[in-house]
Amino acid sequence: MGTLQIDVLGSSFTIRANEETEYLEKLLGYYKRITADVEKAGGLKNPIEVAIMSGITLCDELYKEKSKNVQIESSSIPSEEAKEAERLTLEMIDKIDKVLN
Repeated sequence: MGTLQIDVLGSSFTIRANEETEYLEKLLGYYKRITADVEKAGGLKNPIEVAIMSGITLCDELYKEKSKNVQIESSSIPSEEAKEAERLTLEMIDKIDKVLN
């Protein structure tokens, strides 16, 4: 269990989580980079607006990564040729087993 002192966008508080402190610090560092980029790119000054846009930016990253994983998983579904090859292989194994017995 780790603890983290958060000082970002004018807010300051401490959290405790079921992750190591080092990991939590990496997350906070990443979030701070995102908020800095959002402030620079959007010219936003209101901390709530920056936090919301940063959250949307992070959701966008997560959504794109999850979409990639779904595409990878769906592309690994065997083609009809692969299914047929597997069927033939299993038939041959079955015939070999019968001959050996």
